[in-house]
Amino acid sequence: MDIIMECKNVDYSYPLTTEPAIKHLNLQIERGKFYGVIGENGSGKTTLCALLRGFAPSFYKGEVKGEVLVEGKNINEYGGELSQKIGFVFQNPFTQISGVKDTVFEEVAYGLENFGVPVEEIERRVIEVMKMTNIESLAEKNPFELSGGQMQRVALASVIVLEPDILIIDEPTSQLDPEGTESVFAIIKAMKDKQKTIILVEHKIDLIAEYADDVLVLKDGELIAVGDKNEILTDITLMEKGVALPQVVLLAVKLQKAGLPLTKIPVTEKQAIEMIGQAMKEKRG
Repeated sequence: MDIIMECKNVDYSYPLTTEPAIKHLNLQIERGKFYGVIGENGSGKTTLCALLRGFAPSFYKGEVKGEVLVEGKNINEYGGELSQKIGFVFQNPFTQISGVKDTVFEEVAYGLENFGVPVEEIERRVIEVMKMTNIESLAEKNPFELSGGQMQRVALASVIVLEPDILIIDEPTSQLDPEGTESVFAIIKAMKDKQKTIILVEHKIDLIAEYADDVLVLKDGELIAVGDKNEILTDITLMEKGVALPQVVLLAVKLQKAGLPLTKIPVTEKQAIEMIGQAMKEKRG
């Protein structure tokens, strides 16, 4: 097992609060895996992202107990080089856009400029990333004149161009329509195919079921479940704790109760078609 990030007995409290926002967190993140983070509102998902990115307590202040390690080294020891290891995509793309560049091309290149990357290398990497994120046609547009979906793709491109090993993404589709959501997840899938380590907070549970390898479940600041998506997302008891489950899981459970001989509960539409079809054949004999 290749552990790229680890949390050891971590508690985190925001300034002027009496209760920790994250409690007793022990977590190992494997290199190259895609983790979906779920839980009801206020469960600590965004705070977890802040901890794993090093924003808490460096930006949000407050108090941390325990250790957050990146490749075996305390996250606080990295300094500015951390942004080359960990890319962070905010929920609201307006937060990601620098505001100091007039074109999308310049915006995507901005981080590389700050790291002193040679001009030829910047141009090559920006063009490559713009192709991958399908924003080539936006190259000369002002970043603040784009639609929400376009702006989110630019935000993703500005992070991906730095070639971090780890991507932490906090609800990137919360303000997007289905078309915008699909375009963003196409980019995330491309990163998964490149074996990047991805930690994604997302309320659209069917997308977590489709793309994630493992699922982390938070409630009241505590990690209450972690494991393979097929195990976690079929645990009906999680609904009692405010956790949404995929629609196909709920359908399969109802069919099981109605007498359909399902040996496993599907979590994706593709799995459902295969498993339910097979169970119906068996029932017909």
